[in-house]
Amino acid sequence: MSDAMLPDMPFNEPEPDAARDEVLTAFRAADPDGKRMAAIFRSTFDQLYDGQHTGRYRWDQLFKTEKTHFGTLLEINIRKAFDDVIDEPADSDPLDYKVRGHHVDCKYSQRDGGWMLPPECFGQLLLVATADDARGTWSLGVVRASDANRNTGQNRDAKSTLNGRGRKQIAWLHIAASLPPNILLGLDATTIEAVFAPKSGQKRVNELLTRVTETRIGRNTIATVAQQDDYMARLRDNGHGARTTLRKTGHLIPGGDYEVHRQVARELGAVIPEPGEVVSLRVVPAAEADPWTTELDGQHWRLARKDETCHEPAPKLPSTKQAKPIVPEASDNGRLI
Repeated sequence: MSDAMLPDMPFNEPEPDAARDEVLTAFRAADPDGKRMAAIFRSTFDQLYDGQHTGRYRWDQLFKTEKTHFGTLLEINIRKAFDDVIDEPADSDPLDYKVRGHHVDCKYSQRDGGWMLPPECFGQLLLVATADDARGTWSLGVVRASDANRNTGQNRDAKSTLNGRGRKQIAWLHIAASLPPNILLGLDATTIEAVFAPKSGQKRVNELLTRVTETRIGRNTIATVAQQDDYMARLRDNGHGARTTLRKTGHLIPGGDYEVHRQVARELGAVIPEPGEVVSLRVVPAAEADPWTTELDGQHWRLARKDETCHEPAPKLPSTKQAKPIVPEASDNGRLI
């Protein structure tokens, strides 16, 4: 990635700083591919949207005061998820974290380079973060708030910011990395309007699963659309849930909590849902010799083509009554999109 793509984040080799490098090494060892941290950024956005109770899923739907709370939530969520890296600070510690014996303050800004630095972090290490849900990106790095790295001017709260040199001194863990997708944010206006139009939470979930197929859809998305306490019940094959209703239009909805459902998606050559997710698939009868088929209800099935009409109801999924659910990895931070 070039400097031109992110002009506010210069890609120069930072000067030596042994403590900074120890902090970097600790986080890299615990999360080499950034999946754990990406899940934290995703869950923090979702936590702030509180879609289950508000129906919100976009940054511009938040109040200004809510947006300013993102940094506090992120700091707390990183500490909880990375308790294998971050030591519990003493009550007297002025900064957020202690990593490998080094004091570290966590700073978030919606704008690259906009981190506000209070006097207590001057000279200390900073874990600086930024994220953009609309672009689907996040960045995280470590820098020292030394005199040379800070602007000399301060606001009335005595807070400072990183200067141009300071931004060049950031040692990046990840930069413009991909966020787990915000499914609703990626839908066009017509689809969004259709999904949220029904007054019934069940009908909204049905509309979502009718229109958004072959895409992993997680708990948080279902919660935002259903806006009910028992939102996952909207999926059930119980006579009035989505699996029952949408079967009539050829929709098969395997979930990622059980391997027997994941295997159905795998045999169809479809995207495989992770624990806490479902995927809506349009299926049609197939010949036994056809590629990418699954056998259900004594018949072979394949994915329907986009221009193909489903004339027969979809089959029932394998029973999960005797199956143990798959437990998500701890790195998922307990939140799913």
